[in-house]
Amino acid sequence: MTKPAPLSGAKALDAFSVPSRSKSGAVSVGSVPHLSGKRIAALSRAREGRWKPGLSDQPLHSEIFASTRDASGAGLALALARDALRFAAGADDPLAEAEDRRQVLWVQDKRAVQRGGRPYLHGLPAELRDRLIHVEAATPEDALFALEEGLKCRDLACVIGEIAGNPRALDFTASRRLSLTAEKHGVALWLVRVEAESDLSSARMRWRVGAEPSEPPLWNAEAPGAPQWRAELFRARSHAPGQWTLNNDNGRLSIRQYPRPANTDAGTDANTEAAGSPDIGHLVRATVGRSLAAVSRV
Repeated sequence: MTKPAPLSGAKALDAFSVPSRSKSGAVSVGSVPHLSGKRIAALSRAREGRWKPGLSDQPLHSEIFASTRDASGAGLALALARDALRFAAGADDPLAEAEDRRQVLWVQDKRAVQRGGRPYLHGLPAELRDRLIHVEAATPEDALFALEEGLKCRDLACVIGEIAGNPRALDFTASRRLSLTAEKHGVALWLVRVEAESDLSSARMRWRVGAEPSEPPLWNAEAPGAPQWRAELFRARSHAPGQWTLNNDNGRLSIRQYPRPANTDAGTDANTEAAGSPDIGHLVRATVGRSLAAVSRV
């Protein structure tokens, strides 16, 4: 039995190429088509959707990393939850059904309560004040148990959690359990990581958030303004990373400002602000060593 001759580089590539289907429906086996860097970048951009409030494809497991110096973590979690519930209930649709009156579960471990305090009933939105179930857990293990049990209850509209630091109990396995439970039962979870580092997690969307100065109110400049946050989406399954200034004016989450490009001069920024048209480019951070598509976008 004769030994087969070795294949050349081009023939070897043809041998392992994927069959392609032509417009007429015929399947042909040929060499892998050449894709330029611009073509790969275009395909990658087509798969990446920009995040914005009111999207229908919000994930069911999100993490928010925040400091204890302000209530930005809990505030953004509540704003994101209200935004998702408003879309799910079809609040903007005049033909929508009755308002969703299911309960909202809020779980905190003991250290989170000590650092940031409990939710203030009269500071909550009016539609949630009589629907909140608050659980204070003694340990992170108890908090994770309460969160998972809450995600199994479809009579809850959503679950908000607060866990301080990086406890050993909140490893990737525990995070994965939360993701699978939320997706199985269709109950969304926003987990606030207080004074924590962004360790390994299966959360579908991960934020870093900090407080931002509020804009002066329209009618009374001395009154407190609507809450604003400087939010960075640094990981998401179906959305590109980016940074925004988010506002919760009139109880609705909105984008107030996009980040300015780092290489623009002061005159360009002043002209852009005067024109009232924020620069929506450069939302994706430069990436190194991820993929050819990522490198071609830089």
